[in-house]
Amino acid sequence: MEVYVYEGKSEEAVLEKALDNLKVTENEILIKKEKVNGGLFKGDTYKFTVIKVEDIQANIKEFLKELLNKMGLEVSFESSLREKQINIKMFSDNNAILIGKNGQTLSALTTIVKQYVYSQIGVYPYINLDVENYKDKQVMYLERLAKNIAKEVRNTKQEVVMENMNSYERRIVHNILTSFKGVKTESEGEEPNRHVVVKPSE
Repeated sequence: MEVYVYEGKSEEAVLEKALDNLKVTENEILIKKEKVNGGLFKGDTYKFTVIKVEDIQANIKEFLKELLNKMGLEVSFESSLREKQINIKMFSDNNAILIGKNGQTLSALTTIVKQYVYSQIGVYPYINLDVENYKDKQVMYLERLAKNIAKEVRNTKQEVVMENMNSYERRIVHNILTSFKGVKTESEGEEPNRHVVVKPSE
């Protein structure tokens, strides 16, 4: 990954210099910002360590390929960028191993990749890893489940405690029920036993 360093008297000036030099928009880069103390007679300056998101994406794919090959998996990738989010979809000869029970392996891979990038540049990327269409199906299932529970809560006026979920899954439930009349959602409990409670709102 090619890393670029820019310095200047203000954050705005440094950002402008970086964008102009690299011919990119702010959505196409990740930045690690540092304030450099100038001492008694010199004013403070700002140092930006900049890397292009597309370079991070390419580097992540190489890292994943090497890691998964060691696990005995042949994997191909389909990737896209949406603003600063890196989306990588993996296809292998054994998707079940890549996904793991309840998506645990996929979740662990995402954590490893984020930590790997952070160790390189000191910034966590916005990354969404998926195996074929596992997450798409998971989202559809959770949305359908949440709506069914919401209808039950609205009819019975009794709250329902859902199973423990990770933050990604809880966010899906909260989002789909935000505009659902007659119910409200709250996250309760401590990780890893945090869950959504669907309650009547009247």
